[in-house]
Amino acid sequence: MEIKKLAVSSSPHLHSQNSVRRAMLWVLAALAPASLFAVYYYGFYVLVLLVAGPVVAVASEALILRLRRKPITAAFDGSAAVTGLLLALNVPAGASWWLVVIGALLAIGIGKQVFGGIGHNPFNPALAARAILVVSWPERMTRWVGPGLVSSATPLAEYRAGNLVPSNFDLFFGFRPGSLGEMSVFLLLVGGITLIYLEIIDWKIPVSFIGTVAFLTWVLPREGQTAFFAGDPIFHVLSGGLILGAFFMATDWTTSPITKRGRVVMGVGAGIITAIIRLYGGLPEGVTFAILIMNACTPLIDRYTLGKSYGSVRGAA
Repeated sequence: MEIKKLAVSSSPHLHSQNSVRRAMLWVLAALAPASLFAVYYYGFYVLVLLVAGPVVAVASEALILRLRRKPITAAFDGSAAVTGLLLALNVPAGASWWLVVIGALLAIGIGKQVFGGIGHNPFNPALAARAILVVSWPERMTRWVGPGLVSSATPLAEYRAGNLVPSNFDLFFGFRPGSLGEMSVFLLLVGGITLIYLEIIDWKIPVSFIGTVAFLTWVLPREGQTAFFAGDPIFHVLSGGLILGAFFMATDWTTSPITKRGRVVMGVGAGIITAIIRLYGGLPEGVTFAILIMNACTPLIDRYTLGKSYGSVRGAA
């Protein structure tokens, strides 16, 4: 009688084609159309910023890994390049090149490697670096420009001041001033929906995030007004960095909840914070700080949305 032996190996036993490198390359591809549109709209100088971000991020990660005596191959898995590109997309079109260089160094060194590298950072590295840049050089990080790098206020700033704002058409297709990542909503949506289709990101965070912002900015009166249900939700969805943040940064694998319910909680929480900052805060935009705050809440969200482990006892440590 022939005895058949089972091959035993360590977990995981189920494998996915979504490796880190493959996923990061798809994210870069998804961001490429909107990035190229920014170059077309603002001019060749923007290309310098968009290239400097990923190059400096990859180089700095390789250097830090070498200093940590770790394999530098991890610097080329695409995650550093995505961080650098997202950082570049979060600065004004007329920003000095050295702002992007410093931001990329901060994103990798302070936002990622200081915690141990990919999979260990509690905050989105690109947004953490942007927050540091905004605090350190507020004037340079809010010096908005239009075509030809001519000074111009963003739609959210004009809205806060009660001035005329661009049409929904211009907002949707990207003909307005702002950071590089505030450009064509249409192209960002194409990229984001592609990532959802490929199951690289989960739809729950962007849909709950955008939906919450739309609902609250419609219902709540902005500062100085008293009328409820008189807001313009479409304007708020199409303005600022909401689409970029919802699809490409709030969905970061490392800093977002792992449960389905937790992802909805994160999206709703980020939407509430964004709406409150936009309507009543001192800044016209709130996406960056909303995502960072919810990043800090992610471990707590996971704790209370994870299912009960088989055999566990309620109240056990």
